[in-house]
Amino acid sequence: MEMGYAPLAARVWGDFACFTRPEMKVERVTYPVITPSAARGVLEAIFWKPEFKWRIEEIWVLKPIRYFSVLRNEVNSRASERAALGWKEKGGGYNATTDRAQRHTLALRDVAYVIRAQVEVKEGVSQDPAKFRDQFRRRLRDGRCFSTPYLGCREFSAFFAEPEGDEHPIDVTDDLGLMLLDLDYADDGSGRGTPRFFGARLAKGVLRVDREARG
Repeated sequence: MEMGYAPLAARVWGDFACFTRPEMKVERVTYPVITPSAARGVLEAIFWKPEFKWRIEEIWVLKPIRYFSVLRNEVNSRASERAALGWKEKGGGYNATTDRAQRHTLALRDVAYVIRAQVEVKEGVSQDPAKFRDQFRRRLRDGRCFSTPYLGCREFSAFFAEPEGDEHPIDVTDDLGLMLLDLDYADDGSGRGTPRFFGARLAKGVLRVDREARG
């Protein structure tokens, strides 16, 4: 349901960020700017309700795109409830020393964005979007969040605030190629997701997600 509201805006920044390209299987290589799904994740960390979803419209890139690379020790296995139950029954445990590998990460440094998005009330919900919009503004003003937002990787925490009103996108125009838009999860509860991509373009520092891309 749409009422002709202007987009809500949040200023987000951090020392480091990594929005990993899914086609990179082993090494982490970041997109040059935050993806719409990552931007939505930041807003959901600040304010989330099951009655609505965030629809990203624009992302303003406020600082020059700068990369850095780092080698990190990462574990190969994922946390597993089945493995934990097996250790409980049969003994044993997890030894990170024998399960780690050194991997390269190409990430971003010193990033800042303005995320502009709409509150899209879900079908069957009668509440006016203005209710959720006001709640989001209060949380943004007070610096409150449900969980600490992060910029692609959980170790790269994000700061957030209301826009100051004098933000200007960088003067960069470039085709960014195919970018991850979102994951469409299966209805069977398996957790399997099908990625959706869109042709991303940075126009004078602004990444726009049009309706055709959102589907």
